[in-house]
Parts: sequence; structure tokens; C-alpha cells
Amino acid sequence: MPKNDEDLLDHMQRTAFDYFLLRTNPENGLVADTSRVGSPASIACVGFALSSYPAAVERGWITRAEAVKRTLTTMRFFWHGPAGSTFNTIGHRGFCYHFLDMKTGKRAWECELSFIDTALLLAGMLAASSYYTKRNKAENEIRKLVDKFYRRIEWTWALNKGDTLALAWSPGSGFLPYRWQGYNEGLILYILGLASPTHPLADKDYEVWASGYEWRKLYKTSFLYGGPLFMHHFSHAWIDFRGIQDSFMRRKNCDYFENTRRATVIQRAYAIENKRGFEGYDKNCWGLSAGDGPSNQIIKVKNKRYQGLGYAARGVPDGPDDGTLSAAGVIASLPFAPDLTLKAIHHICHTYPAVIQNHHVAGGFNPTLKDKQGKIWISDAYYGLDQGIIMLMIENYRSQGMWKLMRKNAYVSKGLAKAGFKGGWLSKL
Repeated sequence: MPKNDEDLLDHMQRTAFDYFLLRTNPENGLVADTSRVGSPASIACVGFALSSYPAAVERGWITRAEAVKRTLTTMRFFWHGPAGSTFNTIGHRGFCYHFLDMKTGKRAWECELSFIDTALLLAGMLAASSYYTKRNKAENEIRKLVDKFYRRIEWTWALNKGDTLALAWSPGSGFLPYRWQGYNEGLILYILGLASPTHPLADKDYEVWASGYEWRKLYKTSFLYGGPLFMHHFSHAWIDFRGIQDSFMRRKNCDYFENTRRATVIQRAYAIENKRGFEGYDKNCWGLSAGDGPSNQIIKVKNKRYQGLGYAARGVPDGPDDGTLSAAGVIASLPFAPDLTLKAIHHICHTYPAVIQNHHVAGGFNPTLKDKQGKIWISDAYYGLDQGIIMLMIENYRSQGMWKLMRKNAYVSKGLAKAGFKGGWLSKL
């Protein structure tokens, strides 16, 4: 493992990108959710793959022609794939099912029609349309198909007659009873919904979403609360929130970038305090987020016992927390708190080298849970979402590449403006 910061980040970013080369079906562009055998495709992973290709081209890891071919294959599949409300489709009313069969592209696991995962997929498509701007047949078709896909999404239907988006929808049972309200990864969902050229959300829908925000003070730091790190990261993968503010952030004299920096500091403080007494937690070993963990196992800490949570969204400070950490969550914090993050990355690499091998970053690790040989628990799977957020956040730290690209996207600017964002780079448009 390289010790120089730049070489280390280049290595991590390249191996993260390799996941999309290894786990993509070249016939339809679908990307496996995990490295486990039989894993279906995740549409959010496809969004990260589409977003990763431009950076890979700029770094010389693939040619532009190969990136165009991959992107066009993906766009043709998502535009021409069967739609409808039945099981044998990729989606309904423009939205796509969360998981799709890797070969057929049809709905997998009786999963939900996922509004947030469709938004992450769309973010990747918009990144592609912003990058492939040459006036040739292939790149023209990419831009055309992205626009057609966007126009097909019925955002207003997803409101389910309310003022906020429903969490999801399933054939046979309809809308799930919960809604996207209050701060989390859904920030990008609303921004893209507001910008829709055909079925846009209303400005008031964003206001109602934000009315559920919770401003808290933890470890002497005030911030817009979100427990798991991924909630703070995902929207930032594509949108540069530095210096731009909606009405909520103007009242708090803050912005979402600074808020995520504070969330990182709070995560570290939580690990230093380590009230539950888990092994490994300290100033250079932190990171509670969504990720894989031990299931059907008991984690023992002195006279306390914690149930292993399996795959879960772990959060600070209220939990859940079973001693499992996310290396991907740490690495994705790089643009916001680089000094703290780099120290943590080096510590994990040195102390738990098996977590970050030459072949991607493991889905989670638990230093408290050890086998008879003293080896800590490490997930046996790699997750596409982990590799995607690592790829994009390292790129944003190194070159601001995705942020610069998406600043040029008229839809993103429109959505931000409708949400009330002002200042910073938006003032220069």
C-alpha cells in the first residue's frame, strides 16, 4: 500500500473505479450491487458508474471512446427497457426499481420502485450529458436519451397527493407509508425533482421537506443533524454546496459543505468518547455509516452484549452502533476534513490492512468482534455504492472534477435556484 498521500489516493481511486469495470454487464450497462455471487444490479450503482467514467477518461484509465460506448449501452437499456407496473419491468412512471436482474434487467427481489435510487441514477446520467458534449452521433445520442429519460419521470405522481415525496412505491401494495422529509441523502432527490422539465415539484414541496430539519449541538458543535455519514455525502458527490445557501442555511449562517465538515468532526468526537467501549474507536478510527456488518452474532464488550446488525445504517450519536465501522465513509469525508481523514485512512491501512486490500474497500469492519485467531471481523463483500462514493469524493478532493462538471448543468442550477439557493458560484452564472 503506498505511503505517499497522492499515490495512496490514486491507488484507492483507481481500485474503486475498477469495480465498475469488473462488475458491469457489458450487454446492458447494469452494475452489480455487491461482489457476492448472484447479486442483482443496483440502479444507484449504475449512476455512480456513469459518473465515474468522465474522471477515468481524464486520468487516462479508459479511453473516451470506451466511456462513450459504456454510457451509450447503459442509456439505450434504460430508455428502451420495458416499463409498467408489473413485475417484469425495469420501472413505472419513469422511476426505476431499486434492484434489477443483471442479465434481463427486470425487477429483482420483489423490490420497491425507488425514488432516491432513481435520482442517483439520474445524477449519473446528467453527469454524462454534461461531459459528452461533442457534436458526433454517439455523444448526441447520449444527451438525447438522458433528456428523454428525465422527461419521463413523473415526480408529481410520487408526491402521492401530499407536499413531500413518498418514500417509495411497490406494485400491488402502492406507496410506502413514510415520506422524504427532514435532512438526509434526499437533498439531491428534491433538487432534481424541482428541475424536472415535465413534471416538476413545486417550490413549497422543498420548503415542507426542509421543515423537518433538526438542528442539534453535539460535542460542542452545532449542525444539521444526520446520523450516518452517507446521508451527508451522497448529494455532495455531484453538487458543489460550498458557499451556496438555501433559506435554512442562511438563517444558520452555514452551508451544506460546512455542515458535512462538522458532521465529520462529530463522528470523530463520538469515536474518541466511545461510551460503549468498542475496540478500535479513537481519534483516527471512526466512521459510522450505511454498510455491511456481522449478523446473527453477539458482540461482547465487558458486561454488555450487542446484537450484530448485518447491513445497516449506523449513526452518531444515537446509533444504531454495534462496533462496525465504514472505511468508505471515512474516505468519502476527504473533501470536507482532509487532515482528519488522511490520518484516519493511514491508520486503517496500517492497523487493519485487510480492510483496504488491492481489490477495493471492504463493506465494513468490526475491531471488537474477533475469531479464535484474533482476526477482526471484515465484510467478505465489496459494495458498489462504497466504491462509487470513494471514486467521486477522491476526485472532488483532487480536482473538484465532478463539482466543476455539474456546475455547468442547467438542470442542477435550476433545481438549486427553485430550492432557494443563492450566492457562491450560483451568482456567477
